[in-house]
Parts: sequence; structure tokens; C-alpha cells
Amino acid sequence: MPNDPALPSGPGRPKDLVKREAILQAAKVLFLSNGYSGTSMDAVAAQAGVSKLTVYGHFTDKETLFSAAVIATCQAQLPEVLFDPPQGAPIKEVLLDIGRGFHALISSQESVNLHRLIIALGSQDPKLCQIFFEAGPLPLLKEMERLLKRMNQNGGLAIQDPHLAAEHFFSLLKGAPHFRLLLGCSEPLDEVAIERHVGAVVELFVRAYRPDQEPEPRST
Repeated sequence: MPNDPALPSGPGRPKDLVKREAILQAAKVLFLSNGYSGTSMDAVAAQAGVSKLTVYGHFTDKETLFSAAVIATCQAQLPEVLFDPPQGAPIKEVLLDIGRGFHALISSQESVNLHRLIIALGSQDPKLCQIFFEAGPLPLLKEMERLLKRMNQNGGLAIQDPHLAAEHFFSLLKGAPHFRLLLGCSEPLDEVAIERHVGAVVELFVRAYRPDQEPEPRST
């Protein structure tokens, strides 16, 4: 994932990370409860217990704050280290770790509520959907694409189109369980069901993109 643009860079005194975290948590609560248009920077400041000046000191505008809140939510479940495994790490174990993290992310109540909010507001504010996609799903796809490129170069998998393969992987992980969860007609999977679901996806993915086998020698 790319570095958070809301983090300070260049010379100057470092920002107060405790206040920054409080602002992000307040933003998550308010965006989910009041929607994007119904959330003001003043309200975020009051919820976080800081001044509006402090909020703007960390985040230049509401779009930046919303984007940072989505990025923080994704990185909590899928830290960058998952997409940069040590050389020689078993492919299945790497994919299982990513799969578990991604499933935990999309199945959390926070994520489900955010998805519902974005879908509800999509026709009214397409720009908000674009901000969400560029802050959350797109960086994950890019990180997965880079990882799959390395796996292809190392010969662990045979993938001609890493971007498409990354989309396949995450789509399989969502599957019917996530669709039912978004509709509200099913509870989140339990731990046993999660392991079975993620494991089945990884097995299918690895089989689909396994390197070509050498042809068996013909008998004489």
C-alpha cells in the first residue's frame, strides 16, 4: 500500500500521533453514523476532543480525512508486511495470511457498514465512491498485483495477467458469504468456516495458476 498522504513529511515538528489517531477514530464513527455529507470537520474535532485547527493540521480537508480513515482501516487488517514476505516463504502460507486478513477486514462490522454507506450514496455522489475505491480497494489490488508478479518471476506461479489474478483472488475471498453479510441475511462465518473458506480459495487459486508441468516422457 502507498504511504498515507496525510502523514507529515519534510522538516518541522512531528505531528501528535495520539491526536491523529483520535481524529481518525472520530471520523470513522461520524462518517458511518452521519454519512459523508452529514459529517463536518467541526463535528470530528468535537468528537475527537481537539480543536478544528488541530484537525486541519493533520488533514487538509474532509476528502483527505475520509481517505485516510479508509486507508487506516485497511492497514489495520492487511499491513504492508503481508505483501512483502521473506524470500522462500511458502506460497500457500503467504496467500493464506493475506486471505485471512482480507476476510477479517471485509467481514468487520465497520467495513460492512462502510460498504453499505458507499453503495447507498453512490448514485448521489460518484466522487465519494471514487475516493473510497482509490483509498481502499485499489491499493490492495496494486499490492497483490506486485506480489503476484514476483511469484511469477520466481517461478512459484504462472500468471500472465497479475492484475486480473489479483482481482480473481479477492473476488473469490468475498464470494457468497460476503454478499449475504452485506444483505444482512447471514451472520459472519465462525473461525472454522473462515479457515475452510479461505483454505479452499487458496487451493483453487494455486491450482489455477500453478506452473506448467514438464510433460511426462513417452514410453518406448
